[in-house]
Amino acid sequence: MRTKLEERSLVLGVGVIEYLRQNNEVLTKKNREQLVSSGTSVGANLAEARSAQSRADFISKLEIALKEARETDYWLTILYKTSKNPDVSLRYLLKECDEITAMLVASVKTAKANAVKAQLGIEMI
Repeated sequence: MRTKLEERSLVLGVGVIEYLRQNNEVLTKKNREQLVSSGTSVGANLAEARSAQSRADFISKLEIALKEARETDYWLTILYKTSKNPDVSLRYLLKECDEITAMLVASVKTAKANAVKAQLGIEMI
């Protein structure tokens, strides 16, 4: 069963693909491919984090997902700023990407703090 963050990341990836299917006039083909790659990579890395081999691997996967979310935000922002009249779906994708990014920042911070506590032998509740 997917976590809420994984589910939202999946929706983001699908949303990016659907948006570009309908609105592909602004970005070059290579840029569209980069947006699809980063937009779908967020969820893929979260799925991989679930099967992490260690705490460090888990944190690494979360950090990669965060980098991909930031790249997705970059491309979506370019689309937004170059659009004469950004539609509701683009605004939704930007908002969702921003919220996912914030959740990932918090998750990375928590995972790192828990790793330090584990190294120090501090009981986690």
